[in-house]
Amino acid sequence: MIFKELDLKGAFEIQLEFKEDVRGFFMRTYDNEFFKKHGLDRTWVQESESFSRLKGTIRGLHLQLPPHTEAKIVRVLTGEVFFAVVDLRKDSPTFAKWASVIVSEENKKMIYVPEGLALGMMALTDNCRLHYKIDRVHSPESAWTIKWDDSDLAISWPLAKPAAISEKDANAKSFKDFLYSVSTL
Repeated sequence: MIFKELDLKGAFEIQLEFKEDVRGFFMRTYDNEFFKKHGLDRTWVQESESFSRLKGTIRGLHLQLPPHTEAKIVRVLTGEVFFAVVDLRKDSPTFAKWASVIVSEENKKMIYVPEGLALGMMALTDNCRLHYKIDRVHSPESAWTIKWDDSDLAISWPLAKPAAISEKDANAKSFKDFLYSVSTL
């Protein structure tokens, strides 16, 4: 595993290494010791999977508020996905900045998103299946969604319009609403 820190401290793009032969391939997708060496010592308590049928599907920008903040690792099992992460840690030098990574079944990457960052994704192909490792059980009362196309964040999404979006994500709050509503992260 090769860890490359994004421009947002604590967020990583992780390149998985694989061995291939006539049978196919084998790769390690998680190794606690590798993660510890990069200061990412977590106990993973939940694994989830999502499926996005259509290219252009949007999910996010999602996060959990204190005391239920969460870190996650996301890997794409099928398809290709654009991930955007936004730093919402008020004391961070990159507060309100964003970074992106394209993860696919072909490039065999993962993204590690620490506590205090919102995560959004856009499917770049049909039939995207994602696997998540999460260090806290989901807490619906602590869930927050920021509008994916918020003009103050100005994320450069690959497609201008979503092909599919949930009602929750379509009606998400603005970044300014987040700032006024949440005291600390």
